[in-house]
Amino acid sequence: MAVPWHDIDAALELDVEAARRHLTAWIRDQLQQAGFDRAVLGLSGGIDSALACFLTAETIGPENVLALWMPYRTSNPVHFADARQVAEMLGVTLKTVEITPMVDPYLEQYPDMPARRRGNIMARMRMIVLYDHSEIWHGLVVGSSNKTEWWLGYGTLYGDMACALNPLGDLYKTQVRQLARAVGVPAQIIAKPPTADLWPGQTDEGELGFTYADMDRALYLLIDRGLSVEEAVRCGLPPALVQGVWSRVQASEFKRRLPPAAKLPPEAFPRR
Repeated sequence: MAVPWHDIDAALELDVEAARRHLTAWIRDQLQQAGFDRAVLGLSGGIDSALACFLTAETIGPENVLALWMPYRTSNPVHFADARQVAEMLGVTLKTVEITPMVDPYLEQYPDMPARRRGNIMARMRMIVLYDHSEIWHGLVVGSSNKTEWWLGYGTLYGDMACALNPLGDLYKTQVRQLARAVGVPAQIIAKPPTADLWPGQTDEGELGFTYADMDRALYLLIDRGLSVEEAVRCGLPPALVQGVWSRVQASEFKRRLPPAAKLPPEAFPRR
């Protein structure tokens, strides 16, 4: 059944205090089940990692959180200023690990490498750094990919999509903004255009072709409500938006599954 247009945004509204209580309890439970009481996360200066840092510090105390700023030589210094502000507000340890000397020797072998490949390499190098510091710090890696990115496949496998626990995985981007405002993430971080900062001028919405608000509306209808593309269009969403979002969901299905393991037939084990 089609959902009235005016109900879509209302359905995406969070009870932010209930979400906050649940997520902090969930982080604590996940760490305890794994036998850890410390956490490591990448702090990029963006809203997602800032919110993950706020929630984690609130849960286990800032003294147990290590935040890493991992710039490449083209990284915008504005994002470092925002990451440092978050770290100082919360009292978490902030460490800078420059990835340029790790990435450039490989990039130099492929001088015509397109931006997407370069960005994937940077994202995976950052995850190498995070997991190495997870060993040093004796803490689990906390992720910050949101539900919009997850369903659109907008992330790098074994890069920014890799983590031990992800408190933002059931929050669409617009809901991340709601909760970020409630917990006190600085206003300029919430307001600035989302970017992975993988190359100068890159923005999420520029790459994806639609605003997060519109993509979240389409995803809510297609995923949460299970509507078809045609039914979602009848709710008032532009056909190009709905089809574009659905195409990305379908094309990125492989990113949302564990690697399939082959199952051998009984005849492969004749002595059993």
